[in-house]
Amino acid sequence: MSSQQNTLIKSTSYTNLQLQIDGHVAIVTIANPPANTWTRDSLAAMRDLIADLNANRDVYALVVSGEGEKFFSAGADLKQFADGDKALAREAARRFGEAFEALSAFRGVSIAAINGYAMGGGLECALACDLRSAEEQAQLALPEASVGLLPCAGGTQNLQRLVGEGWAKRMILLGERVDAATALRIGLVEEVVAKGEAKKLAIEWARKAEKQSPTSVAACKRLVQATRSQSHATALVSEREAFVDLFDSADQAEGVLAFLEKRTPQWKNA
Repeated sequence: MSSQQNTLIKSTSYTNLQLQIDGHVAIVTIANPPANTWTRDSLAAMRDLIADLNANRDVYALVVSGEGEKFFSAGADLKQFADGDKALAREAARRFGEAFEALSAFRGVSIAAINGYAMGGGLECALACDLRSAEEQAQLALPEASVGLLPCAGGTQNLQRLVGEGWAKRMILLGERVDAATALRIGLVEEVVAKGEAKKLAIEWARKAEKQSPTSVAACKRLVQATRSQSHATALVSEREAFVDLFDSADQAEGVLAFLEKRTPQWKNA
């Protein structure tokens, strides 16, 4: 990382978010005790943070976790909705959408390290990531309907893609909370680990991503996510075109040459 980028990271403040850059991995900690709830300011900060990471070509992967031992994130602070202000609700919904859609569109690999309760907007944050590790004591839920609300940050759309319509309806319509073991069984998380180990595993996964060509990873991620909206036939055409487009990148030439020379490739993310 250049000294200029180091200065940028150190001098930028993101409300209720802590950012650490370790090699090619960005580690973001949601830090708003006691429950790491989201506010309009912290959601705007997440949106801006992702934009800054996308602009930093030395960052290949992103890990998101919660501060402390109990909460990944309990979601929105419901106090802001107590007076029934629709304008405030509209702004909050927009901020949630901007933040987690930006997270979903992050060009590298994003990994949620679920270190405790992931409720409402907390779970929606994890759903916006590519992969999820969860500690054995974690609890996951979308309980918005129990307080007269609904998931507005991708929950109704992203959950069913992972767990199927039946389990999505159990969690959203019935308000069922799932433990880590159930989350693993239904495909909501990729792995369950002991208490205190979720971030460690997430960073291990991020290190694996570091070994991949970042330009290839970005292209593959776009293609995988395109299956959500494109037809199969259209996506197959896009896949072939993306393959050819990689030949305009320095990483493609470096990757093939490194393989032939039996050495570790030196990626440029270009």
